[in-house]
Amino acid sequence: MKNKNLGYFTNGLINENPVLRLVLGTCPTLAVTTAAINGIGMGLAATAVLVCSNAAISLLRNIIPDKVRIPAFITIIAGFVSVVQMLVKAFAPSIDKSLGIYLPLIVVNCIILARAEMFASKNPVLPSILDGLGMGIGFTATITLMGAIREILGAGTVFSLPVTSQFISPMIIFLLPPGGFFIFGILVAVSNALAKRKGKDIVMHLGCENCPSRGACNLKDTPESCDEKIIKEATVNE
Repeated sequence: MKNKNLGYFTNGLINENPVLRLVLGTCPTLAVTTAAINGIGMGLAATAVLVCSNAAISLLRNIIPDKVRIPAFITIIAGFVSVVQMLVKAFAPSIDKSLGIYLPLIVVNCIILARAEMFASKNPVLPSILDGLGMGIGFTATITLMGAIREILGAGTVFSLPVTSQFISPMIIFLLPPGGFFIFGILVAVSNALAKRKGKDIVMHLGCENCPSRGACNLKDTPESCDEKIIKEATVNE
């Protein structure tokens, strides 16, 4: 049981890293990673929401009716996002200003909704907490690394401390969207190379088609995305 719980935690760090392996949460990944500190701020906020929402949804999984589970999940997630947002505004206003609209948009972050639908709604509390923690740390580490790379290349600093700015002219393009896409692509390519070396599947598609656990969402034989599945189910329920 101990090894199994450890597996729930480590899964999100490497094997199913939400950014590099599942290619989820791409919008905030590209938007806020202009500095390493932004990556830490966004990652920790998302991790807190992941852990709390996974725990709450797991506790309520046998109570929430199947037909309204998606609205219920979003309501639970939104409640925790509101708490986190107020805490960030109160104790880290500079981070709140840097993250801007992307902090409240954690509500619709597909990483959090995907873990709620795929894992927390089907598993006990402890595994759900460990899954959320692992996914959150994997997300935080990845976007912090990406933010550090972009900050070094684009501003010559890391965590606002000078690194290369004194002897190499900063390349501003890395702080702009094209630079974000370039660094993101490089990191995915490195992740693919490491996965291929270990005999694992490489990232070939975006979204659920690439997810190794999509069987839990009944997406075994179709590239249908989670969003399409949710819309279809909502239409049928109506």
